Amino acid sequence: MSDTPTLDGVWLGLDLGTQSARCVAVDGTGQVLATAARPLTGHREGRRHEQDPQEWWTALSAACREALDGIDPRRIRGLALDGTSGTILLADAHGTPLTPGLMYDDGRADIQAAAVNEAGAEVWQELGYRSMQPSWALPKLRWLLDHTPRTEGARLLHQVDLITWRLAGHQVAADASHALKTGYHLIEERWPDQVMAGLGVPESLLPDVVRPGAVLGTVCPQAADTTGIPAGTAIVAGMTDGCAAQIGAGALAPGAWNSVLGTTLVLKGSSPHLVRDPAGVVYCHRGPGESWLPGGASSSGAGVLSQYFHGENLDVLTEQAAALAPDAVAYPLVSTGGERFPFRAPDAEPFILGEVPTRAAEFHAHLLGVACLERLCFDYLDHLGAPVDGPLTFTGGGARNRYWCRLRAEVLGRSVRLPEQAEGALGMAVLAATSSGAGLEEAAAAMVRTGDEIVPDPARTARWLPVYLRFLDALTRRGWLDHAVAAHARRRAAP
Repeated sequence: MSDTPTLDGVWLGLDLGTQSARCVAVDGTGQVLATAARPLTGHREGRRHEQDPQEWWTALSAACREALDGIDPRRIRGLALDGTSGTILLADAHGTPLTPGLMYDDGRADIQAAAVNEAGAEVWQELGYRSMQPSWALPKLRWLLDHTPRTEGARLLHQVDLITWRLAGHQVAADASHALKTGYHLIEERWPDQVMAGLGVPESLLPDVVRPGAVLGTVCPQAADTTGIPAGTAIVAGMTDGCAAQIGAGALAPGAWNSVLGTTLVLKGSSPHLVRDPAGVVYCHRGPGESWLPGGASSSGAGVLSQYFHGENLDVLTEQAAALAPDAVAYPLVSTGGERFPFRAPDAEPFILGEVPTRAAEFHAHLLGVACLERLCFDYLDHLGAPVDGPLTFTGGGARNRYWCRLRAEVLGRSVRLPEQAEGALGMAVLAATSSGAGLEEAAAAMVRTGDEIVPDPARTARWLPVYLRFLDALTRRGWLDHAVAAHARRRAAP
């Protein structure tokens, strides 16, 4: 008998996004055998953004049942789950939600964030992100404790923790990726007890934490009946949605990056060293081995299309916009809570530079604005000393628009790969496959299909450069973008 790890079998990737819950079944060669999704609904009011946690379980269970119909249950070996970063709730001792899910971009906890940053200043500095934003999990946890009646045996749950609890039939450990924004000390791999005590966060509230890829338990019979996932299937600790997409894109080598264009823009890369950010907008997850996964999540992105062009034919608008290719540019802010990355500006608001006489011109301005913001993200990362010159992949819903992908590559001035299966659920299937004993890079090499390459025309890159510089000037004039960062971006743009 050989002790060599085998990826034979079916691996499940489960994904809780902003708008849908998804299940993907993948074999050890990366072939997607089945996929299904169910919609999720949320409620926004000002800076608040909530979802019903029960809906996460209902929607994900239905997606699993559909995806697994027709797949031999004897072949299913493991699953892993990703969720939105910083989304949390409180539950009772039985795992029943006590609160709504406070979503990744909920910005209500500004007062609590000030207290969190005072109490944990030294730890946050050591971990590289320096301070927490109101949308991070720990400030929101403190908000929940301030506004929720105390319940004996209450638990903090990250979004995915509710699902793993129900899959296993009992509470299991959280993963360190989702615990990052709750203040988990990724270097010492423990909760910072003194900080939590100073904030009045009871030790009993916090879950045990393990590294992503650890086996948490197995699917219980009751969950098997609900989801269609066979009882006994291994439950593997997952990662946040941005990291999941990074794994799904195979962006694990030093200097490699994955740009996820969904409702908002999320960048995830790989670095041999911890990247520290004085402004606190870039943070690092622990990667495989001794590597680190720096990244940032913007409040801008493709969500502007549903905001401003809801119900319109986006394919027709894309065709018209590509024919015009005007140089008007929009700042594509989605959230009402300001910007989070590549700069922090709670008072940021959308704007458009230049004339947009038609809907197609306005549409193009938003496509171009996302591309300019993306370039600024890479300039900011380079400013921090993160390696940025490795392979680049595009994933997320925005990557399905080929003109937009080419425009983004032109503005960036670098080649881009479009993986065949560009979604976080695939990344979780890859991570689940490591329960076979394979390493993460080994599993990714076997299961991730790199897809097409876009090589930009240098003349087109030169054409968009003045637009990008004008975009920088507008952000700087408004006081949102630091002058030193803008100067660094201009130096990188110089011939």
